[in-house]
Amino acid sequence: MKTPWLVLALCAAPAALPACTATAEEPPPLDEWDARLAERVVDHSAALRIAALKLTGELPTLGELKQVAGAPDEAARKAVYEALVRQYLSGPRFARQMFRFWQDTLKMGDSPALDSAPAFLAELAVEDRSYLEALTASAGTCPGFDPATGRFTPGSCNNTPRTVGLLTHPGMHAQFFGNLAFRRVRWVQETFACAAFPAEISATATDVGGVSPYTGAFPFTSIAGTATGGRVDFRDTKSVICANCHSNINHIAPLFAYYDQQGAFSTTMAVPVPEPDQPRAAPTDYLPPGEPLAWRSGTPVTDMATLGAAMAADPDIPACAIARLWSWAMGKPDIVDGGARVPAATIEPRVAAFVAGGHRLRGALFDIFTSDDFIRF
Repeated sequence: MKTPWLVLALCAAPAALPACTATAEEPPPLDEWDARLAERVVDHSAALRIAALKLTGELPTLGELKQVAGAPDEAARKAVYEALVRQYLSGPRFARQMFRFWQDTLKMGDSPALDSAPAFLAELAVEDRSYLEALTASAGTCPGFDPATGRFTPGSCNNTPRTVGLLTHPGMHAQFFGNLAFRRVRWVQETFACAAFPAEISATATDVGGVSPYTGAFPFTSIAGTATGGRVDFRDTKSVICANCHSNINHIAPLFAYYDQQGAFSTTMAVPVPEPDQPRAAPTDYLPPGEPLAWRSGTPVTDMATLGAAMAADPDIPACAIARLWSWAMGKPDIVDGGARVPAATIEPRVAAFVAGGHRLRGALFDIFTSDDFIRF
């Protein structure tokens, strides 16, 4: 850094002036973890072992390891490694791994009714189709899957007049049946947006006369209370923290309330209210009369199809998908349950490539397993 001219002038002044010494600006402190990351070196042989276990469930063969180790230079090792990753992504064992991954992610499996949901997402990956079909597909969302062969059997769900991806999946609705359909809404939020409620937080808190301010993105009066005919007072100012979450939940849940305990669609709401005798829910239990449904504040919806479309257009959805795949590849715990958040800057290039490539999971996985972060140790 150049010494400021004023300092030079003072230091050149007569001896009567106090002595001064020009000092350079101190460098910023070194970050230990940045230094550790910079020490990593490329090791395609080590990366191949992990990639094979993740993508096939088995270690690489001796021949595959020799192909990488025997390549004449780093560029050749990179080419061999990437060719093997592509091979893993196109084999029947990859289908099995994707099926197991989605069983864990969706928290659904071990029965034909539940397995068809992870089978559908695995099918999207194997057939290199858009991940957004999980929210928008109008048919084929209940396929069968044979882990031994890695083959899928076409199948459609028959529980509703209109199929909308996994949002109308009968197994999901049966698995997460509960009071006011809130468990179903939580599953949707945590699975596809990778975050617990509250889904939105206002930049400005509002004093509603409670012990804590209201921070929801919707107006406080947009959710139901006993004053509007609701049987649960979501506007109770003694527990405003509940309204912070329910400002989003209540604008979504009515759509999920029309599925019964077996996951079948009903023309009337089929979930209970937590009161004596478990009465069935009514629209006024969620929102005041005339309040529209919405995925997010400013994003109104009218039915499952528009909800699926709104979610598919939300940039948080592809970011969540990549964050989940990234955590899985790196051996990290579940993003929501384990609190293993992935910094947005870490996966930003991966998310951009995923969106530009048509939201295809197989291409995203190739991008992740060949990324600089994965092959350096």
